[in-house]
Amino acid sequence: MSPIGARGSQNDLIDGFAGTGAPRRRTPRSPAQDIVGHFEERLEALDGKAMVVCMSRRICVELYNEIVRLRPEWHHEDDDKGVIKVVMTGSASDPSGWQPHIPNKQRRELLAKQFRDPNDPFKMVIVRDMWLTGFDAPSLHTMYLDKPMRAHGLMQAIARVNRVFRDKPGGLVVDYLGLAHELQAALAAYTESGGTGRTAIDQAEAVAAMKENYEVCCGLFHGFDWSAWKTRTPEARLSLLPSAQEHILAQEDGRDRLLTAVAKLSRAFALAVPHEQALAIRDDVAFFQAVRAALAKRAPSEQRAEEDFDYAIRQIISEAVAPEGVVDLFAAAGLKRPDILILSDQFLAEVQGMPQKNLAVELLRKLLHGEIKTRRRKNVVQARSFAELLEGAIRRYQNRAVEAAQVIEELVALAKKMREADCRGEELGLSEDELAFYDALQTNDSAVKVLGEPTLQRIARELVETVRRNVSIDWTERENVRANLRRLVKRVLRKHRYPPDKQEKATQTALEQAEVLSEAWASA
Repeated sequence: MSPIGARGSQNDLIDGFAGTGAPRRRTPRSPAQDIVGHFEERLEALDGKAMVVCMSRRICVELYNEIVRLRPEWHHEDDDKGVIKVVMTGSASDPSGWQPHIPNKQRRELLAKQFRDPNDPFKMVIVRDMWLTGFDAPSLHTMYLDKPMRAHGLMQAIARVNRVFRDKPGGLVVDYLGLAHELQAALAAYTESGGTGRTAIDQAEAVAAMKENYEVCCGLFHGFDWSAWKTRTPEARLSLLPSAQEHILAQEDGRDRLLTAVAKLSRAFALAVPHEQALAIRDDVAFFQAVRAALAKRAPSEQRAEEDFDYAIRQIISEAVAPEGVVDLFAAAGLKRPDILILSDQFLAEVQGMPQKNLAVELLRKLLHGEIKTRRRKNVVQARSFAELLEGAIRRYQNRAVEAAQVIEELVALAKKMREADCRGEELGLSEDELAFYDALQTNDSAVKVLGEPTLQRIARELVETVRRNVSIDWTERENVRANLRRLVKRVLRKHRYPPDKQEKATQTALEQAEVLSEAWASA
């Protein structure tokens, strides 16, 4: 969804946006000055790209020349370098000053590829007609309109900045000509033809949403003083995070409420920038986002399916705190990053001794959750057992059935139990893979009593060898391969007289274990 921002005529530029109240007049600036200043403010809050749409090719070239006069470092003669380019059609009869901006088809394709790449330095393109339809550059977040447009063409142009990209909440259309009437007509035609949803909103709506969510975030930090955030060094700011996290975690559902509130604030903030009311709360937003980042940070062994933090204001955080510092959960807690596979007594003692007990619970939860996820790729039964213990402890804590200090003791005990589990294979004379199948068989207590550990160990070794010989890369998708492996597993169980009434459950667990091990073997 794109907010529409009115910048006034080129000869009488104004601060403010449509619907935000009486605009404040200032000294007129040239269109180039206004675009450069505005876009640089946008980039501070939202990394992305811009498109300037002009009335004629002559204006495109002259605007380019004026912008590079203001920012010479943006220009580069090579197509694969430089921040700003003009993309337009032309011929050999056009003025010589236009020729560098008239690329052939091959050059246009190269420029299009670069502009679509969010990491390419090509940030701003000036066009008359090119790329206004059928061109997708998801990181494009700002469009400057200085060309009369209406109906389908206007809708198509606005759509250029509305493409989904990471956590980008929408684009911003800066209107230099006053196209509100044409936009209303276009939207009416769009709705009548069956279109649904809102294509554009007024900038004032984004500002109102930002202010509303800002108040929610302030409410979550009621009674906590973060004023030092605005004046202290990055290291000092980082030292605020443990107590800030403790303040949030001490509240009922505080973590989830903060994650939701800051995510909403981030989206609205990205739409509102560079409105003066957005810039006024920039430091506070950076603080909220820093705390959110620390609370949302997953353990190092967890894979992130999506970006955990709002892409929209990452640049703000990077200026407010040392790069990546705010998302280092252990540094924020004043601890050295532990080796999760060891979970040493010294580290566990440090966590137990933390004055911020709720934060200590959160640290241990993240560490143990990450370790369980790692174990799930090796030993299904063991991971499932530990996951149930962790979930039970956290559930009692969240329901206020136990105090933070008590649940810390439970989590520390669980961490030590995980560490001790790593020694079982050596004690039983089993490899890591064999231990995984041994645990799958041992879930049945009656089988253990009847067969005894030596027999279960022999079954585990034979199952590993059987799976290794018969598993194929795509066995989980091919039912005939899976059926054959099921038959072979049952044969091994019958051979060693595994209790018949327990064979089906053991076979299912063994197949589940075989699946995760086959994936590990394939990637090894």
